[in-house]
Formats: sequence, structure tokens, C-alpha cells
Amino acid sequence: MVSYTTIKSPVGPLLLAADELGLRRVCFENSKPTAPPPQDWKQDRGPFTEVIRQLQAYCGGELKDFDLPLSLEGTEFQLHVWRSLRTIPYGETISYGQLAQRIGKPKAVRAVGLANGCNPIPIIIPCHRVIGSDGSLTGFGGGLPSKKKLLALECRQMSLL
Repeated sequence: MVSYTTIKSPVGPLLLAADELGLRRVCFENSKPTAPPPQDWKQDRGPFTEVIRQLQAYCGGELKDFDLPLSLEGTEFQLHVWRSLRTIPYGETISYGQLAQRIGKPKAVRAVGLANGCNPIPIIIPCHRVIGSDGSLTGFGGGLPSKKKLLALECRQMSLL
């Protein structure tokens, strides 16, 4: 059984989805056309109290590391990339090439980029901390303006609240 809710955030509305194991999805509703939640999902804000609290604390510049149970589904490679994303320190960025090196697959830069782009739980799993090798901001499911805001927050250039 999957529960979901929608919350307002400084980077636009977010759809949150969770099952009995933990958070499954964080979807930016403004970034691209999204399908409505499947009919077998139940709208219920109750399971998201702690997720919402931590997201608000993060957006307020008060939280650096999320401590939430996650329910991730992906290939072994994707899961490996997503675990590695969680080791990128708050306020720091790395390139796709550096991430590929970190996971021991230095020639898999494109595959790392694809796995990064499939991250089902952005912000919590900080895929926004991965940038181009030239320092440019590259693709982000929430849109580049949101990525820029998240990185600025982490560099203490702004509070999102």
C-alpha cells in the first residue's frame, strides 16, 4: 500500500509517496508533466509528518543530513549510485566523472548520469550536488532553477524559507 501527499515547498509543490518500508518518491510537480498518482495509492498526510518536518528544517538551513527510512527500487547499479550520492557532504559538489570514480566505474560516466537522473527521492538523496566537469549546472528533475536554489542554500547563500 502506497500513501501519498502533496506539500508546498520553496522549490515548488512536491508529491511525496511512501510505503510501509519508507519514503519511495519525492516528485517535483512543476518541472515536467507528471501522471496522477496511481488509483491504488491512498492520499494520506499522516505517514509524512517526519518527512515534512525534516524537509522544512532543511529548507530553513537547519538540517544537513536527512534521517528517514527509504524504500528504494532500482537496479543494483542505480542503488549503488544512489547510496554514493548520500555520501556527498552537504554544501559540496562533485562531477559525474568523480562520482563514477567513487563507485569504482570510472568509464561509466554516462551510466552514472542516467542513474542520477532516475533518482526517485531527490533532495533527500542529493543528486542536486552532482554537476558538470566544467562546474556547470546540468540536468535536474526539478529544473535547473531549483537545483541552483538548493545548492545556494547549502552554500549558506540563502534560506529557502
